[in-house]
Amino acid sequence: MTMSTGWYLRRLSRMGPREVGGRVGDAVRRRRWRSAPPRSPAVTGARFTAVLPAGTLAAVPPDAAKRLVAEADRLMDGHAEFFGVARDDLADPDWAYDPKTGRRAPAGYAFDVPYRDEDAVGDIKQIWEPSRHQYLTRLAAAYALTGDDRYAERVAAHLRSWWAANPPLRSVHWTSGIELGIRLLSWVWVRRLLDGWPGAAALFEGNPVARDQIWHHQRWLAAFPSRGSSANNHAVAETAGQFAAACAFGWFPASARWRAEALRSLDRHLRGNTFGSGLNRELATEYHGLVLELGLAALAEADAARVPVPPSVRLVLLRMTDALAAVVDGRLRPPRQGDADDGHGLVVDGAGTDRWGSLLATGDAVFGRLDWWPVVTGTDVRTTLLAALVRPDADARPDAARRVRRPASRPGHFADAGLTVLRSPSGIWCRCDGGPHGFLSIAAHAHADALAVEVRHDGVDVLADPGTFCYHGQPEWRRYFRSTLGHNTLQLDGGDQSASGGPFLWTRHARSRVLVAETSEEGPSRWLAEHDGYGPSVHRRRVELDPASGRLRVVDEVSGPRRAVRLAFHLGPAVAADLDGNRAVLTWAVDGEERSAVLDLPGELSWRARRGETAPPLGWYSPGFGRKEPATTLVGTGFTDGSRGFTTVLGFRG
Repeated sequence: MTMSTGWYLRRLSRMGPREVGGRVGDAVRRRRWRSAPPRSPAVTGARFTAVLPAGTLAAVPPDAAKRLVAEADRLMDGHAEFFGVARDDLADPDWAYDPKTGRRAPAGYAFDVPYRDEDAVGDIKQIWEPSRHQYLTRLAAAYALTGDDRYAERVAAHLRSWWAANPPLRSVHWTSGIELGIRLLSWVWVRRLLDGWPGAAALFEGNPVARDQIWHHQRWLAAFPSRGSSANNHAVAETAGQFAAACAFGWFPASARWRAEALRSLDRHLRGNTFGSGLNRELATEYHGLVLELGLAALAEADAARVPVPPSVRLVLLRMTDALAAVVDGRLRPPRQGDADDGHGLVVDGAGTDRWGSLLATGDAVFGRLDWWPVVTGTDVRTTLLAALVRPDADARPDAARRVRRPASRPGHFADAGLTVLRSPSGIWCRCDGGPHGFLSIAAHAHADALAVEVRHDGVDVLADPGTFCYHGQPEWRRYFRSTLGHNTLQLDGGDQSASGGPFLWTRHARSRVLVAETSEEGPSRWLAEHDGYGPSVHRRRVELDPASGRLRVVDEVSGPRRAVRLAFHLGPAVAADLDGNRAVLTWAVDGEERSAVLDLPGELSWRARRGETAPPLGWYSPGFGRKEPATTLVGTGFTDGSRGFTTVLGFRG
């Protein structure tokens, strides 16, 4: 996917003067570095002291360790999967190769590589992901837990291979700050987890190539921060990696300055990326998880290095953790809202580890759980490692009594984020979206999903958010998964509520507001919101949940002139539908037990079931980045003239 002149003009229109000036300065610096790249300083006497406290590894739960070692053995055999693409070449990887397209990214000066052009480079996500080196943190953790030198030797061989193939500023791996930041964090943990291996010092602090790479990564991040309209989760990743490296690898004359600047930036961006309620401002749940992981990892580095952090850092991370605990369903699944690219901040666990349960377990260890939090029954490796580094003293632990007022009961409505969760004791979970379109002027990871609902029963997607699937290279699929039609909401005249200017750019944002949010986990709940994305018409939606009857009622109203309507309800991939007129009988299974519901659809519209269509795309569900599977979408078509509403009733049986 190449960017046209029009895209650059649209992107420029979303920047302020300060951002434009900063980007001009970046361009000048890149040109100067091409002819005279910075040179790392000579270093003597470098030591690594940010080790795990004694006894930490013995505290890792045995089943979590077993899962990790099994994953490490798969990696040792060369097997891995990235975004739905299975690979068997990880024993000796080609760092520029994309197995999805068969293309290799060209070599040369980093800022000349057209990484957005799939025809020239391949799928950049497939190339970048292994070079985040999070599979190496898994191998290093396997060494730490088993003492088996094979894991450490493989890590060392791959790092030396990567450093040789990607000298500073000379490959596609030097084009994006988030990649450098996450890679630095991985290197910190690789060094920490290999500390008992005799070759660890010679691989890192005793290795001039490693020191040169670490210095250049930090110098790059200091020179090219994400700015203005791009200062989203990328900025958090950049500053968290920079800070972690400056703490653990503080070997350079600039280390103290980099550490102080990165900490100030991390504090600013954590606050800037997070609503006061604790939800992430991008309104993309996967990025809430990424930012929380990065923040907790940075906090652990600060405490390990005895670097004081502003109280606001811990406060934001605490609020993010409480917010996550509040929005997950009964199986610890959070909303599927906005973009999701399966990005992680720190990976030291094997396949099958519950990401969200792991984050809540870490939150419990660091901040203490509240009585209303859901119970986490799974185990993980990462919680033990992070909690061992975070200071246990009272000054480092915001508690409910002294430092911050935490929710006394589970919140159901987050006014600043416009997110409301309706629940019933019988396992009904319904997310209602009445919040801002997205974060900053470009709203890069937003979807055109104003007033969408997402409904689950016992953790099973019934009315599903279809997900994301892809970012680059497949524009028709990117458009579909971001579109209004690709969500459980109402579309007018065949268009989106918000106007897209490119795959990570929205040029017009629908404005939503929640008018009523009455939540109860025992009695009836009501939600009412509207948006102006179809001006002059206004779409208003009312959702009512009656726990006693197990019925969810959705009423859509559109003010203004007669317009064409499409109302979509996307079913989860496990749900089958038998549509007869305007009634659909839904069936699925949970733990071998058959479940069912009846969906009574507005009779004023004509209804069809669509599934797995490609021209154009319709009827798909993406369980993870790079993966999609057919799922049933019920689409009603007709007209509205402002004189009546459309009522949908979902009734769960049993």
